Amino acid sequence: MSQSRVSQLAVPVNRNDHIDGVDDTPVTFVEYGDYECSYCEGAQQAVKELRRTMDDQVRFVFRHFPLSQLHPHAEEAAEAAEAAATQGKFWEMHDLLFEVSDEIGETELRDVAATLDLDLARFDDDLERHAYRDRVHEDIISGAQSGVIGTPTFFINGERYDEQWDATPLRAALEDTM
Repeated sequence: MSQSRVSQLAVPVNRNDHIDGVDDTPVTFVEYGDYECSYCEGAQQAVKELRRTMDDQVRFVFRHFPLSQLHPHAEEAAEAAEAAATQGKFWEMHDLLFEVSDEIGETELRDVAATLDLDLARFDDDLERHAYRDRVHEDIISGAQSGVIGTPTFFINGERYDEQWDATPLRAALEDTM
């Protein structure tokens, strides 16, 4: 018996999401990602370029989907991104985590936080207490409800995008939606 794959975003973009772009853009691009995933790291360059060049036309959203069985530090990295978000530096942390994705560990997370001039005592305390574990798990649950089983997984205006992750096909798909 074959199981059909969900192709719709189950949880609409909301105030809890990390959004880069303005609300009234014609296109919303949602990514479920894992900071230790080499495929996400590869797609990150294309997404970062599109965020830079299409920010007035596309609203970019990132949701956590750490594959903890494969990537032992992915959930902690997601929590670190959330800790940075409370200090107004989510996207900066997000981008830097993908730059060090091959070597994410407690020391690297703290080094990235220091690079961003975060309040390190607060950051350390947030990670130690797992202050944002529930927030990360909300994203995991919403991803599972949307049929996400691997990363990266993308949705354009609520529809799953299963094509290439390079900048050119992604840009074409985003422009086709406008």
